[in-house]
Amino acid sequence: MADHKTSLEPPPAYTDEPPAAQSATNAAPPPRQGVVRAPLPLNLPALNMIRGKRVILASASPRRRQLLAQVGLNELEIIPSTEPENQDKALPPFEYVLATAEQKARNVYAAQIDSPQGEPALVIAADTVVSTHMGQILEKPRSERDHIATLKMLRDQNGGWHKVYTAVVCMAPLDSLADPGYAFETHVEETAVKFDQSVTDDLIVSYVRTREGADKAGGYGIQGVGSILVEKIDGTFDNVVGLPLRATLQLIEKVIVEPDVPDEVEEAL
Repeated sequence: MADHKTSLEPPPAYTDEPPAAQSATNAAPPPRQGVVRAPLPLNLPALNMIRGKRVILASASPRRRQLLAQVGLNELEIIPSTEPENQDKALPPFEYVLATAEQKARNVYAAQIDSPQGEPALVIAADTVVSTHMGQILEKPRSERDHIATLKMLRDQNGGWHKVYTAVVCMAPLDSLADPGYAFETHVEETAVKFDQSVTDDLIVSYVRTREGADKAGGYGIQGVGSILVEKIDGTFDNVVGLPLRATLQLIEKVIVEPDVPDEVEEAL
């Protein structure tokens, strides 16, 4: 049997006319077996204004990079923060995750503002934590035994419900003389996740040994094999993956299109 490799083609035009009658901009070849059509990029003012400029993701997470690529941010510079994440874990998860994301954003922005490559047009930082219903922040598993115990605890406590918080921070330079010279916007998204309480110990052990969740807070990846542990969620799915896209786009629009400028600065301009 022939091996049909997946390839990308332009999306179809909204017309029933034969290809010869279509304009050059709308022309699209007929679909072939195994072809996946690429969607057109989002035509939004904020995204258009930063296209071709330095956009930095202050995170090494491949999942966040993939999510941003879905909205057309494909040419990101990946520059993780070098500062230790040493916020007090006694803080409520909402405060902890926001403080960590703000620290990442400020660290990378400060390090790149005088870069030979030029000032970044946008810095995006994010942090995600998983917490129990009692507000305990869960770390990445320290061992296989710890990993198994964490997933059993998430299954057995509070009817299987726990929470995932992601904080997103966007920073962009201001054209005005407003102090401190940049626009700064934040958002924290909360999603409740319910583990299936009928998941067996054997299934948990089998999942742990895939090692998919070994590098993830909470010990599972909902976008992968870890979905077999989850019965349902209350909130946005991409937040659990690591970046709420809708909220991130709103932050980008705020700092790029309509950044907040102090009233006294606006009056002086």
